[in-house]
Formats: sequence, C-alpha cells, structure tokens
Amino acid sequence: MTNGNASLGECSTSTSSSSQQDIEDDKMIAMVLSEEYAKLDGAVGQRVSHLAPIPHVPKINSYIPDSSDASLDYQRLFQRLNVYGLYEVKVSGDGNCQFRALSDQLYRSPEHHRHVRKEVVKQLKDYPNLYEGYVPMKYKRYRKKMAKSGEWGDHVTLQAAADKFAAKICLLTSFRDTCFIEIIPQYQAPKRELWLSFWSEVHYNSLYELRDAPVQHKPKRKHWLF
Repeated sequence: MTNGNASLGECSTSTSSSSQQDIEDDKMIAMVLSEEYAKLDGAVGQRVSHLAPIPHVPKINSYIPDSSDASLDYQRLFQRLNVYGLYEVKVSGDGNCQFRALSDQLYRSPEHHRHVRKEVVKQLKDYPNLYEGYVPMKYKRYRKKMAKSGEWGDHVTLQAAADKFAAKICLLTSFRDTCFIEIIPQYQAPKRELWLSFWSEVHYNSLYELRDAPVQHKPKRKHWLF
C-alpha cells in the first residue's frame, strides 16, 4: 500500500509540474508575440479616424437579443465592416469569444485565450476598487464566475483587459446609434490599440485592415455565426 500511495503522489506532483510548465511556456510565448506584433497597431484606427467614440461605461451582460434582432444587428455590423474596408478574424463562439478575440489581437492567435482570461481575472482580483462598483452581485462570486472557461466576457472584463494590457480597446459595434466605442486604460497611457468587432451582446471577433488580414483556419461554427 505504501508503494502505491507513493506512486500516486509522484504522479500528482508530475502532473502539477507539467501543468505549471505549460502555463509558464504559454506566458513566455504570449510576451514574445505581443512585442513582435505591437508594431502593426494603428492601421485599423486610420480607417475610422473620423468617427467620434462614445464614453465607455463598464457593465455586465444582461439583455440578449432574439434571433430576429440579432440578424438585423449582424447585417448592420457587416455593412460597417464593408464601408471601412475591415476584415474579421472569426473566432469560435464557445463562450470564450471576447478572450479569443483579445488573444488574436495581442498574439495573432486566438488560442492564448486562457492566458488572457487568467490575466483579466487577476486584474479583477488585484484591484477590486476599480470594478466592483459596476457589478450588481457579490464581487467575489462575479470574479469566480469570470475565471471559468466558457463564461461570456462583458464590458467590465473589457475595462480590466484595457487596464491590464495598457491597451486602448476599440469596438466597431452593431448598435443602431453607436458605431464606435473606445475603452481606455484608467491610470496609464495606452501603449497599443486592440480592435474588435462587437455583434452586440452576441459575439466578438478580431479586426484587421484587409491588407493585414492573417490567413486563418475556419473555427467550428455556432448557430449565430454566418
């Protein structure tokens, strides 16, 4: 029995070490890619430079449009993308789309979304005074919920991401009266721009100027993706 328990302990320790190493490797890759691609920022912003952004108010997800409204919203967003010559990198609609889209902007791959979520949740945990006033529930419960893979990001997590990554996050939206929203870091100057499309309350994708659009493999489609 002693040997069996020892083997189990060794296996558990080995698994834990491997998991920690994966996290460290992912973090290192993310840092290198972020530095490499930061120089490409700005091209999308030049396309919509004449648009006046509205002030951003962090809020959690509440209203989800029905299929009819969602379809009209998407057509509006699609027209705006065409007008400004922008290209969407479509990420999976698996509940992680906001973090996948941010990952694609930061690292040119949506696959670092777990790292992005972890960093955003750490920001929420480390600076509760910046965000808890926007959360109409127990803040600790909200934080734990956001730590789970598949939990939809909201405008509070976007603000936390802007603060964590020192990035101005720009949304081209499907809202009828609001085409363009900017999320600015609260206590530091932004070091880069991240551009997302926002199919309001349904889905986020990553945005590029057409000439800078990366080659991508199509993600598995969900019913709300065209």
